[in-house]
Amino acid sequence: MRIGTILIIVVLALLLFGAKRLPGLARSLGKSARILKAEGKALKEEGKSLKDRTVAAAKEGAAEPIDPVEPARVVKSAPGETARGGDRA
Repeated sequence: MRIGTILIIVVLALLLFGAKRLPGLARSLGKSARILKAEGKALKEEGKSLKDRTVAAAKEGAAEPIDPVEPARVVKSAPGETARGGDRA
């Protein structure tokens, strides 16, 4: 950003919010940015921890095999029959 653009933004902020409220808004914005940064770091650490535990469990063979799902049976009906056994209303 050029200096002129930044100056225009600062002047507009002063006109919209007033000089008394700007320091509080800046503090609030800074606090929100710090919280967001900390939460992002915590999520990243949690992801690494989960990955490490998953890899360790796979190496130990702790994962239980998944039972295969029995496929659904397909019942063919004669032309004109309904699924209820041929009852036509």
